[in-house]
Amino acid sequence: MIEKEIAELRRQLRPDRTGIAKVYGCYVNENRTIVSTFEQSLGLTTQEETEAYLSLLKKSLSGTLGKNLRDIAFRNEQVMNGEEHALLMKLRSSALEDSDALQTFYNKVISCVSFDENYLILIAHSAYDVPYRGRDDLDLEDGSDDVFSHLICSICPVKKSKPGLGYDYQQQAFCTISGDWLVSPPQLGFLFPAFDDRRTNLYNALCYTKSTDDAHEAFIDTIFHTAVPQPAAEQKRTFESVLSRSLENECSMEVVQTVHEQLSDMIQMHKESKVPEPLLIHRSAVEEVLEDCGVSEEHLDAFNEQFDAAFGEDMPVSPRNIIDNRRFEVKSSNVTIQVKPEARDLVQTRTIDGIRYILIRAEDDVEVNGVSIQFDEPVAAGMASEE
Repeated sequence: MIEKEIAELRRQLRPDRTGIAKVYGCYVNENRTIVSTFEQSLGLTTQEETEAYLSLLKKSLSGTLGKNLRDIAFRNEQVMNGEEHALLMKLRSSALEDSDALQTFYNKVISCVSFDENYLILIAHSAYDVPYRGRDDLDLEDGSDDVFSHLICSICPVKKSKPGLGYDYQQQAFCTISGDWLVSPPQLGFLFPAFDDRRTNLYNALCYTKSTDDAHEAFIDTIFHTAVPQPAAEQKRTFESVLSRSLENECSMEVVQTVHEQLSDMIQMHKESKVPEPLLIHRSAVEEVLEDCGVSEEHLDAFNEQFDAAFGEDMPVSPRNIIDNRRFEVKSSNVTIQVKPEARDLVQTRTIDGIRYILIRAEDDVEVNGVSIQFDEPVAAGMASEE
């Protein structure tokens, strides 16, 4: 899926547009015991409640593609005979009204999701009349000939708010108000099936994770039984490790700066081009950057080997997942320096008299703890020799 398709579905999650008639939920405590289940018609809820339900579901279609939102691909045999795919299809075809299938789904989620607090499994079925889109990229409502029938699920922690001082209208006085159990934004969710090229794709799903560090392997394996995509944060750490270990003594400040600069430029150019498909690059793109930096053939071979071992041979990666194009950071055990990416050239490394230094060229005023400081005047060579 691409960002435009996700945005199109998000726009439908409004009270005046939604194709969701009912929401279904299962409230689970921290011991993995079902507290209650419910079925709620949105037509019988207040405007505020409807907006709250839709907001929780919409959150599972938020974030960055490749980071918070990851494609799930089913194998052909799974679509034909797979237990996991069959359950999702049964939930979809029954619009969640098959109570046995729904209970089976709840049990599967409970078996693989473990939070430190209570949580809510919120799921809904929607039928979206996909409008025909003309060459001018405008929707033609009368041209709709496709219905996108899909499930959207959000798994939300339920946390107890802290007691506090509040106003009691019955007593007309301030008093201690006990904490309430409140539903938090989802940590996990999914869309099934995928909405590729604005059409139903039963071979794919879209999985949402709030944290880019947690792959939620147990959930993906239990619900989809597919390969677990590597989390974005883990991809970044892996790339940094591959770069450092493979280049060894050639992994200099200049090399890392150039890699960051070139990949950042690719991200910016892709953004400006407004190409809908996510930006993906192959190992060869990074190899070319390293080669231009003068990295030796030996270390290039080591990089290629370790990159393939870490990410898979001929497997593309998103540059957004392996660098942070919004900041440039230099870090040691005692010092952390954060620089705007466009000013990365202000930072250099030097070895003087056997001592390693990080040098920052100061082009503007410098403040220390909010205090503007002055630099010592340079000492003239003649005066230094006289001393």
